[in-house]
Amino acid sequence: MPRLSVCDPAGAAGFAASTSILRPSMARADAAGTRSIVERVARNPNGHRPPASRLARVSGFSREEAAERAGVDVPYVDRLVRLGIVVPERDRFSAGDVRRMLMARSLEDAAIPLERLAVAIEHGAVSLGFFDAAAYERFAPLSGESFQQVSERTGVPLDLLTTIRESIGSPLPSPDDLMREDEMAVVPFLELQIAEGFRPTAIERLLRVQGESTRRMADAEGAWWNSEVVEPAIAAGRSADEIANPEFADRSAPLAERAMLGLYHAQQARAWTSNIIEGFEVLLSRAGIHSHLERPPAICFFDITGYTRLTQERGDEAAADLASTLARLVQRGSVRHGGKPIKWLGDGVMFHFRDPGPAVRAGLEMVDELTTAGLPPAHVGLHTGPVLFQQGDYFGQTVNLASRIADYARPGEVLVTEAVAAAGDEEGIVFRDVGPAELKGVSESMHLFRAEFA
Repeated sequence: MPRLSVCDPAGAAGFAASTSILRPSMARADAAGTRSIVERVARNPNGHRPPASRLARVSGFSREEAAERAGVDVPYVDRLVRLGIVVPERDRFSAGDVRRMLMARSLEDAAIPLERLAVAIEHGAVSLGFFDAAAYERFAPLSGESFQQVSERTGVPLDLLTTIRESIGSPLPSPDDLMREDEMAVVPFLELQIAEGFRPTAIERLLRVQGESTRRMADAEGAWWNSEVVEPAIAAGRSADEIANPEFADRSAPLAERAMLGLYHAQQARAWTSNIIEGFEVLLSRAGIHSHLERPPAICFFDITGYTRLTQERGDEAAADLASTLARLVQRGSVRHGGKPIKWLGDGVMFHFRDPGPAVRAGLEMVDELTTAGLPPAHVGLHTGPVLFQQGDYFGQTVNLASRIADYARPGEVLVTEAVAAAGDEEGIVFRDVGPAELKGVSESMHLFRAEFA
């Protein structure tokens, strides 16, 4: 039976359901167990009726409303009720009930029959009661509008709206598919950009990056939840409700969101600072005010091809060893030539060097040492010019160009600008003319050179 892949604290739901259903005790259950559930529904034996306090606050949904929000038909809801998977209160369904419907459909799609799920609930092997916890409100129901209807109402192009779902990692929807409520939360931001005349290609690019970045965070969080909450609880022989740990989910979810937002704001401040500084540099240059450094510093971007993917494939211990080896290599390689690592950036490192010449030598040596250490090949970009230092980081056009050059370089290459080649007076290093290159995000072509040992 396939294991579910469910992110966030809901990873507990997928893991518990997909493992505990296969317990030996469940193998002895038969159709009689299923019938017993139906007979006992009226006596509320399933252990996940919504708490009385919540029922006092929520009037609930009708059968038709609940079915619409879960994206199922009414007969499917009736089937869940007959099996005891969902137990309404006076024929009204709570938000937790809707989430149970969503999960039941997901489990069924993952080849877990509803009858077996019902037997598992009956025997206490699994529970869906944790879906009443506030942390699980992120299981968004369907809205009442289709992608086509939202496009017509807001003026956001249909292909941009469908990209919302695609960017999350789900199949491309049809125009008549209903949007989910979490997808609807993205629409006002798209609306604003369209109204301000932003290019659809730029909007889509940002949307896809946001989707991919949050997917990676959610996947990492799901793995964290399984390793630190679910697996220890299963190993300790705890009950299904204890495995799901909704109380901890309610405490940790808002703190995790606050932490993520804090990190995001810090990243925004860094990116916005870079934009502001670069804008000032352009305006000052237009005004005829230029930097007159006799020997400007060099910025080096050292990227390792496929480093993130490799660390994921090799597992935690091997990834830690790989990171430790790389950290020692880049630290020593840069410091002995008057440089210093400034920050790690995904698959690489940004360095600051006092002089361009030693920076080129350091780049070439680190590329060679990386290969000797059995690590993936690196590609390097170097530029020299004025930079602004603020709070331990460097900003400006020099930094941005060096980054773009590293992106352009092929594995094993050290590419530099004409300014670096002209200032590079290191013995035993030659510069091969690459010619003009079109760099991503740079309006004018840059003349590049490939540095090599003679």
